[in-house]
Amino acid sequence: MGGPPSLDNWALFNMTLLAGVDEVGRGPLAGPVVTAAVILSPDDPYLGKYRDSKKVAEKKRLKLYHHIRRHAVAYSVTMASIEEIDELNILHATMLSMRRSVEGLSVAPSRVLVDGNRIPDLTVPAEAIVGGDDSVQEIAAASIIAKVVRDRLMQRLDYLFPGYDLSKHKGYGTKVHMDALREIGPSPVHRKSFAPIARLL
Repeated sequence: MGGPPSLDNWALFNMTLLAGVDEVGRGPLAGPVVTAAVILSPDDPYLGKYRDSKKVAEKKRLKLYHHIRRHAVAYSVTMASIEEIDELNILHATMLSMRRSVEGLSVAPSRVLVDGNRIPDLTVPAEAIVGGDDSVQEIAAASIIAKVVRDRLMQRLDYLFPGYDLSKHKGYGTKVHMDALREIGPSPVHRKSFAPIARLL
C-alpha cells in the first residue's frame, strides 16, 4: 500500500479524493482474483495516459506501475484467495477483495468509481462504470496495479506448480492448460468451483 505524496493535510482536505477500483483474474481457472484501488494526484504528469492494462504493452505497463506507486496520493492492492472464490463464488469474492482494497487506502476517498456494473458494499459513495478501465484514469491506474501484481504472482505459481503454463496464460483455460489438467489433474491453486475443474474432480 502506498502513502500520499508531498501534499499537506490542508491540500488533502480540499481535494476531491476520487478512488478508482478494478480487478484482474475473474475468468482464469487458477489463482486468486486481485483488485486495486488508486487515488491519483491532480498533478500527476501521466494523467490522460492511463489505459486498460490489457491494452498497454508489458514494458510500458511496468513503467506506469512504478510511476503510480511513487506518485499516487494512495493505492492499495488486495486479493481474494482461491478458497474464498470456491466458498463465496467469483462475483462475491471479487466484491470482497474490492472492498478490502478501498478500506486499505491510507487516505480515505470521498467517492469511489468501480469498473463494471456492480459495486462492493462500501461506506463511501460509489458508482459502477462499464468500461471504466478505459475511460476513467483512476480505474485504469487500478487495473495496471492489479495486473502487474497478479502477473507476478502467477509467475511464482508457475514455478511452484509447473506444467499448466500459468505464467504465460495467467491461468486461463487455454489448450495447453486443459491438456495439462487432463494429464496431471488440478493443482492446489485451481478453482474447484469452476466447471472445468469440478468435472475433473
